[in-house]
Amino acid sequence: MTEVVYHVVEHDGGWAYKAEGSFSETFPTREAAHRAAARAAAEQRQPGNATGISYEDKAGRWHDEVASGDDRPETRVDD
Repeated sequence: MTEVVYHVVEHDGGWAYKAEGSFSETFPTREAAHRAAARAAAEQRQPGNATGISYEDKAGRWHDEVASGDDRPETRVDD
């Protein structure tokens, strides 16, 4: 299973969380950034509904699949 780690870091004159190379908005305190990271991590773990997806591969062929809504990553916040 995939794990997504939210790192709380100093950023742009304040604090933010960073996950998979992307920064959140900036928060005035480390605690506020941590709370936001914990909220985002919890939301990421929530299952969704199964849904159909279509995508084109590198060879130009289209594929149709069903993405199950219960294939969610493990998450954690790392200060």
